[in-house]
Amino acid sequence: MTAEPLPAWAFPPPDGFTAQDLDRMPHLPPHTELIDGSLVFVSPQKYFHSLAVDLLTTTLRECAPRSARVAREMAVTLSRRNRPEPDVLVLSATAVSAEAEETGYHPEDVSLVVEVVSPDSEERDRKRKPQLYAEAGIEHFWRVEKSTGRRPVVYVYELDPASGAYVATGIHHDQLKLSVPFAIDIDLTRIDRL
Repeated sequence: MTAEPLPAWAFPPPDGFTAQDLDRMPHLPPHTELIDGSLVFVSPQKYFHSLAVDLLTTTLRECAPRSARVAREMAVTLSRRNRPEPDVLVLSATAVSAEAEETGYHPEDVSLVVEVVSPDSEERDRKRKPQLYAEAGIEHFWRVEKSTGRRPVVYVYELDPASGAYVATGIHHDQLKLSVPFAIDIDLTRIDRL
């Protein structure tokens, strides 16, 4: 058997890929991210991940004011070499065009990013991505972990303007009730009942 030739994107340029490259590279796997100039591919999604993303997307849309939009799995261009795709994000309604043809957004349009941790992304979701989001000035970050059974635990962080880093503001097990970035009240036990 003869091996099929590798696609051009399998060979990074000498300086690494840029955020603009992602929209021009044909046949990239879905949900490919760019972290520090390297392409990151996602593993098959587990059921818990899907449930957590659905719960947060649906309930955040119910809570969000008219000035905000909630999206799932949309890229945010943080810098020339970083274009992650948070599991859920809240952005300004003005960032979404009437045609809704965007493939990504800018950090100044985003008020909240959420990452649901998967076994293959633990290091990125717990360490590198929060660092990148904070450096880009995104005010709110949530990290979602799987607790016992199917229950999510939501770790909530807020950007400290003095240090430019996130500080923990709470750990939520059954109920997620917050006043920022807007009034939020989510029953986390509903993960299986949406």
